Amino acid sequence: MIVSSLEFGDVKKFLQEKILFGNEPNPELAAILIVYFVQGILGLARLAVSFFLKDDLGLTPAEVAALTGIASLPWVIKPVFGFLSDGLPLFGYRRRPYLILSGILGTLSWLALATLVDNAWSVTIVLLSTSVSVALSDVIIDSLIVERARKESLGQAGSLQSLSWGCSALGGLITAYLSGWLLEHFSNNVVFEITATFPLLVSAVAWLIAEEKIIPSADSTNKPIVVEQIQQLYGAVRQKFIWLPVAFLFLWQATPTADSAFFFFVTNELGFEPEFLGRVRLVTSFASLLGIWLFQRFLKNVPFRKILAWSTVVACALGMTSLILVTHTNRALGIDDHWFSLGDSLILTVVGQITWMPVLVLSARLCPKGIEATLFALLMSIWNLSMLLSQELGALLTSWLGVTETNFDQLWLLIVITNLSTLLPLPFLGWLPAGDPQTEQDTITSNQSLPPAEALEHHLAGSMVEAQMMPNLVPEFVVNKLPQEENNN
Repeated sequence: MIVSSLEFGDVKKFLQEKILFGNEPNPELAAILIVYFVQGILGLARLAVSFFLKDDLGLTPAEVAALTGIASLPWVIKPVFGFLSDGLPLFGYRRRPYLILSGILGTLSWLALATLVDNAWSVTIVLLSTSVSVALSDVIIDSLIVERARKESLGQAGSLQSLSWGCSALGGLITAYLSGWLLEHFSNNVVFEITATFPLLVSAVAWLIAEEKIIPSADSTNKPIVVEQIQQLYGAVRQKFIWLPVAFLFLWQATPTADSAFFFFVTNELGFEPEFLGRVRLVTSFASLLGIWLFQRFLKNVPFRKILAWSTVVACALGMTSLILVTHTNRALGIDDHWFSLGDSLILTVVGQITWMPVLVLSARLCPKGIEATLFALLMSIWNLSMLLSQELGALLTSWLGVTETNFDQLWLLIVITNLSTLLPLPFLGWLPAGDPQTEQDTITSNQSLPPAEALEHHLAGSMVEAQMMPNLVPEFVVNKLPQEENNN
């Protein structure tokens, strides 16, 4: 009996220290990781959506880029989901019912995409619905992460972010090759139907969230809670140590992207098949895990200014290697298109993931005590708005340069412009904190505390993704920017 107890203790210690990056295992942590895992596994349909828009609906690169931006809108209004959850409990609970609803909505949306959608308008509505599903569950789960991160040191907070994103990357890894293989053997609709089963996992793990039922008093009202939240947000964003980093990251992420045009190039011009694109997703999923490990192992304590400056410059330089593929220089060097794409995507994804991790950590550390989840939801919405702007600017550039589904003469110029634009925010690096922003906050707010927030522990945050879970409808041919997930997010 004693031996068994010791063995269990050793296994638990190994699990906590080596697998969970020091985070104590419990049902709530399991729910967090499963939701992130599902967000990653939804990448199973990413290639199917891309080919559905390109081939079945006949959309142009600019139209696909514009539609992608529209589908990102739910990630921009994430604080609305937070206010809704806080101010309108369902059946006496603020978290579980919304997680259950998000899973059901996701399943219904993917089924609708498989059976009902046949034009650009209907696909826009359905993709918006899938984004609402993932964004809602992401907001619920990320609030738990922010609450934990606030109580931990800078290094420990980075460990929790790394663990969560690692689960998302693992989900993407498992379905990476399958996403292409399934398209080789089945239709887009079949892939959508298979994908529809996974959101139900989010509904299932809702019961693992520790939450007490709310019993409202006779004179209770939701209005004071919402008003108090708005007042606290306004007081926080007025602080210079908060809005300056937010302004920098918005400018940094709002630069245009050439992702949609590049997807049309590799499929229409180079003839890459879905099965090979699945291999690319498999490679980039491994690369994401490698990037997370490198950040966790070597870079989590590097100052934000330094890591963002160097990673941006390196990513810009490496992004230019896509010109080799676009101009077919790789063929003159004796390098096959497929092998060059695999290697290029691997390197760019590692750099992009290393660049993205400090953004997540910085976002969590900027949130003052008492309004952690509320402000984090707002920050994630601002990041997502900048990504939406990036997609729309990319669509305008693509159209302006005359890049279409068959004309790629100016694609090289599009890639040059989008890569160089990522360097434009670097003169404003001084807007980022030199050290841990939480230390600066504690000093500033020691004599002027923000109002208390009794109900804000239920307020919801944003990923990753996703962010961090932003919907990315093209495969991971990262041309000039950090990873954009659907959503994961």
